[in-house]
Amino acid sequence: MIKINPISENALVCTLEPPAHLEKQQKLWAFADHIQDLNSVAEVVVGMNNVTVFMDYGADLTEFSHQLEHIWGNTQAAHYQGKHVDIPVIYGGEFGMDLADVAQYHHVSIEKIVEEHTKYTYTVFMMGFQAGFPYLGGLPEHLHTPRHDTPRTRVEAGSVGIGGAQTGVYPFASPAGWQILGRTHLPLFDANATPPTVLSAGDTVRFVAEKIEK
Repeated sequence: MIKINPISENALVCTLEPPAHLEKQQKLWAFADHIQDLNSVAEVVVGMNNVTVFMDYGADLTEFSHQLEHIWGNTQAAHYQGKHVDIPVIYGGEFGMDLADVAQYHHVSIEKIVEEHTKYTYTVFMMGFQAGFPYLGGLPEHLHTPRHDTPRTRVEAGSVGIGGAQTGVYPFASPAGWQILGRTHLPLFDANATPPTVLSAGDTVRFVAEKIEK
């Protein structure tokens, strides 16, 4: 059951009960695709377990809520298929300053952490925090790692890390509380490209180890 509520005079948020998981996200992506070209829809933003719909000013939100409920009831999650992207990563050393600590936390070698991190295919649940930053679902529970108690004031663009139950890539230099395992030289955002972001919600990602530095 989806809940639809107004959050401003021209916006509705459509929310599912937690927790978020892949099947729910797949239906939300398909749902967003259905509604983004409707009349009076200005923008559709997919979040984790929710979709926000921005309307043209003056649109009838009550009437549109009923339309959204009807569309949701006729949306099939299985119809959504994003693209796949391999992301090359240099693990450890100056690029992955937390790799050794993450290995110690899990009582395994750094090679084992890299092996496990590159073993799985992850799905972009949502984009956010920075332009091009993918929140990747699918990190196995045995790699879940707490964030730093005190975030760093800066990590470099391309830093690949783990934050709790997720993994992701920082497209730009920024403060960061995640455990940094390595760095990619693949730019995830280019303002001159169309679209400017390499990844979108629903795409899949696999990390590929270029090398491990110690």
